[in-house]
Amino acid sequence: MARYELVLPKMGESVAEATIIKWTKQPGDSIDIDESVLEIATDKVDSDVPSPVAGKLVETLYNVDDVVQVGATIAIIETGGSSDSSERTQALKDNTKAPEVPDPARLHAEEQEQAKPSQIPLRDEAPAQVAGTATAGRFYSPLVKSMAAEEGISLSELDALQGSGSEGRVTKQDVLDYISNKRSGSASSGSAAQTTIGATNPVQPESQAAARIKVSETKVQPVVSLSAGDEIIEMDRMRKLIAEHMVMSKHTSPHVTSFVEADVTNLVQWRDKVKSGFEKREGEKITFTPIFMEAVAKAIKDLPMINVSVNGTQIIKKRDINIGMAAALPSGNLIVPVIKNADQLNLVGLTKAVNDLAKRARNSQLKPDDTTGGTFTLTNVGTFGNVMGTPIINQPQAAILAVGAIKKKPAVIETEYGDVIAIRHMMFLSLSYDHRVVDGSLGGSFIRKVADYLEAWDINREI
Repeated sequence: MARYELVLPKMGESVAEATIIKWTKQPGDSIDIDESVLEIATDKVDSDVPSPVAGKLVETLYNVDDVVQVGATIAIIETGGSSDSSERTQALKDNTKAPEVPDPARLHAEEQEQAKPSQIPLRDEAPAQVAGTATAGRFYSPLVKSMAAEEGISLSELDALQGSGSEGRVTKQDVLDYISNKRSGSASSGSAAQTTIGATNPVQPESQAAARIKVSETKVQPVVSLSAGDEIIEMDRMRKLIAEHMVMSKHTSPHVTSFVEADVTNLVQWRDKVKSGFEKREGEKITFTPIFMEAVAKAIKDLPMINVSVNGTQIIKKRDINIGMAAALPSGNLIVPVIKNADQLNLVGLTKAVNDLAKRARNSQLKPDDTTGGTFTLTNVGTFGNVMGTPIINQPQAAILAVGAIKKKPAVIETEYGDVIAIRHMMFLSLSYDHRVVDGSLGGSFIRKVADYLEAWDINREI
């Protein structure tokens, strides 16, 4: 009998680890090819890990809630194959296994090489050097290092953390708990972090001041009083992540929101005319969402500086137009799958992409790559009957557009015979944008451009 080593598969370029949330198979259970063995969660989505072989599960190497590196062996499956099959399995493992714990001396040499002036940093230098990489042989995952850099957590603070992972390793949840305690004032390592910042001294005075403010600031949590009959509901994992992301966004970007009202009468009448034939021909329903996305993609091409991110004092102008669409899950949580290169798809392609992502979101079948790489986000608050909203920016993007419900309203329209009042289909659009890099002129012009594309819709357009 051969033994197959099941490894945690690669789940996307930015995903380095995952948390085990449930074993769907137990030791002794039979497994078919492509049958789910366990459920995992990343900081983006939950997904299943199927078995590429048939056999019997003989051993699980991690427990529920353990954080596992991509490429690590997570289970042993006994198959009916020969030893040759086992050897091929071992070769596959060698090609995909997680990297070894880095040697500190080698890391130091690599860091010196990367610090040469000719290199362009992708992240603000101050927090990157504060976070560090490893000390005394202790290994930190890429996700932990990234979170530490974002929050300005020093290397000494990381070293002082008691990890809850395997062999005392610091996990993402450990860092989140530390950040929460730090903001509430129960962690007192600000002075050590400031010392580390001052010691590195590669940053300009403005960056140093910002870093000191970021490290020293504390958040006082409001006191919540409880009354008889109140119910306490613990947040689930995804709700905690959403809460952290929303608070971080408001702390990161000065939000400004601009509004316009658009007359989409031609658009509504066109969709009513073509939707039946479109569904028969394509097997897909055409909603307003792909139409809004087409208008957004056109407006971004006209005003590309809305499609940016901020990296310290750098503005990163994105080449690709990857539009995320906020989708509500059955649990009530929110997720934002992304349509990559939306400007290169026609309306049929956008419709199929929107329907596919929406369906897989409802069925919890999204993959980690489906929610990464977004450069702009669209949220349709009209699906809940809301006429407008002030959405929170989906960091590290610089803007998010909300479209409201389409309502019939009396409106003044200009004709060659004078102004008349008519019943029109009207809709509000609201754009929240990062005022650090998007001024009112650009933000207002962009949302007006989107409305213009919708108002100028050709009622005779072929699809």
